[in-house]
Amino acid sequence: MIQSNLAPNGMAVTPHHLASSSALSILRQGGNAIEAMVAAAATIAVVYPHMNGLGGDGFWLIVPPEGEPIAIDASGAAGSLATVERYQTQATIPFRGPQAALTVAGTVSGWQLALDYATQNITESLPLPMLLADAIHYAESGIPVTVSQAEATKTKTGELAHLPGFSDIYLPDNRPPSAGECLRQPDLARSLKALASDGLESFYRGALGKKIAAGMAQIGMPITEQDLTDHRAHYKTPLSVQHSCGTIYNLAPPTQGLVSLAILGILDRFDLAQCNEIQTIHRIVEATKLAFTLRDTYITDPKEIAIDLQQLLNTSLLDALSQQLDTDLAAPWGEPLLPGDTVWMGVTDKNGYSVSFIQSIYHEFGSGVVIPDTGILWQNRGAAFSLQAGHPRCLGPKKYPFHTLNPAAAKLNDGRTLVYGSMGGDGQPQTQATLFTRYVQQQLPLQAAISAPRWLLGRTWGNASDSLKLEARFSEETYQGLRSLGHRTERLDAWSEATGHAGAIVRHPNGLVEGASDPRSNGSAAGY
Repeated sequence: MIQSNLAPNGMAVTPHHLASSSALSILRQGGNAIEAMVAAAATIAVVYPHMNGLGGDGFWLIVPPEGEPIAIDASGAAGSLATVERYQTQATIPFRGPQAALTVAGTVSGWQLALDYATQNITESLPLPMLLADAIHYAESGIPVTVSQAEATKTKTGELAHLPGFSDIYLPDNRPPSAGECLRQPDLARSLKALASDGLESFYRGALGKKIAAGMAQIGMPITEQDLTDHRAHYKTPLSVQHSCGTIYNLAPPTQGLVSLAILGILDRFDLAQCNEIQTIHRIVEATKLAFTLRDTYITDPKEIAIDLQQLLNTSLLDALSQQLDTDLAAPWGEPLLPGDTVWMGVTDKNGYSVSFIQSIYHEFGSGVVIPDTGILWQNRGAAFSLQAGHPRCLGPKKYPFHTLNPAAAKLNDGRTLVYGSMGGDGQPQTQATLFTRYVQQQLPLQAAISAPRWLLGRTWGNASDSLKLEARFSEETYQGLRSLGHRTERLDAWSEATGHAGAIVRHPNGLVEGASDPRSNGSAAGY
């Protein structure tokens, strides 16, 4: 993609064009940005099943036309049966299987809380069946399998095929589907129809919830019906950092929003507008390393954090961190988390409301476990827990795991509002920093800021090396320049999913909206 899309009224950006279309349809029918996002979230749960689903978590950052943004934490806690003792024969929590599916899925509760906010603050509501109609249709009639899904299925078949319910849906004819094949999900269609008729709350406290609970018990997951009943999404106050270009917002723990903000706060102490490509990459990478030390020190279940994390983003601390950044030499890299799969989506409506939203099942296909008779693939977010006693992220019943998810937004000094984000585990803060730096500080066009080659510090799927991996479109001069600064570099494909599926929407002061989607995904920026 070369050019971003401009529209006079509203815009939706998602990593799958069918989800963008669902959101746009709601906007055209008079719906607001939140209703459009629920429609997109439901559709993408069907059409991008390796990246997200009803069995995952979600986080919202809602930016009203006036006043401060609000956040919604729709993540789930560990089940009441998820104790360290349950896993005492294992060194770590497994990434796949029923024992990996140990946290409540929160995303549907976030849809409901966001719709409650919209009803109270924006407009009269469109009916829920209208918001879920596209998702129901695609689950029932079938979706064309994307190259991304086909590759993920092929790569992970060996570890997923034997898990409860997986092969019945995602391995038709006992083989990975090819790109372009039609994949139907009739059980998921029935679950979506139940939500449309009984309400979203029924996922936790209704007939669907009882069916989910019975299925979890049947396959031995450590989550109970009472855990579902007790779950609620919550409003949160976003974290923010004052930047020379405006105010940047992100999510508080259990997400790593602190990391994304700290990176940009550190980088604001350097004149990136005057940096060449090698200098820009080096500074972003080194700021990332510094910000991850904050994450690994402080971020855990919010109930167990004793300090005000907003204070970690104050001027004096960011000054001190920036002074640790060596512009001539790469610092050692610590122990990162494994990569994860996620979808970031953005919507802006004609009334000036903007939404930055993330929905995830963590690793590709999550735990790999499908709840019987529901078609709902469950996340493995609980793999982020530790089994080490005394560790800040040690597993415990009702405890919230660490989340890589962190949707971003910014109110710029010139009157622009920006919502942006990406999938990609540890790569999310890096991609966010790259997009913001290129678009806001180096003044690249929005689409160019996303389409230009990117990098990832850390691991990729199936690769345990912690090198600095760069897309092959970078010049040899850039590779050599980074090596001379002490970076151990590797080449990725020219357009690698490992660097994330980024997206962004800008509302300009004149009211026009601009959207850009990542050519590394199956997405689009759809406006009207």
